[in-house]
Amino acid sequence: MPQPRKKSRSLRRIHVRTPGGRTTIHYKHSKPKSAKCGKCGAVLKGIIRERPFKMRKVGKTKKRPTRPYGGVLCTKCTRALFIEKARK
Repeated sequence: MPQPRKKSRSLRRIHVRTPGGRTTIHYKHSKPKSAKCGKCGAVLKGIIRERPFKMRKVGKTKKRPTRPYGGVLCTKCTRALFIEKARK
């Protein structure tokens, strides 16, 4: 009988085979939605989809692109913003 907190359907059930030959169920949280552009809403490239406790272990350069507005705006919106600023 699973614990009451593990009955929630927000947890993914993963069947894992143990070295003893038994199959047990591991409960894991599902991955969060992918990051979106702040201007147009497009999916951002180069940003990993992980839960915060796993993101802490990943290096800073792997979390988001190092360009200006990396992790906030998509490449198309970033280009358009730079062109707009240069014209002013």
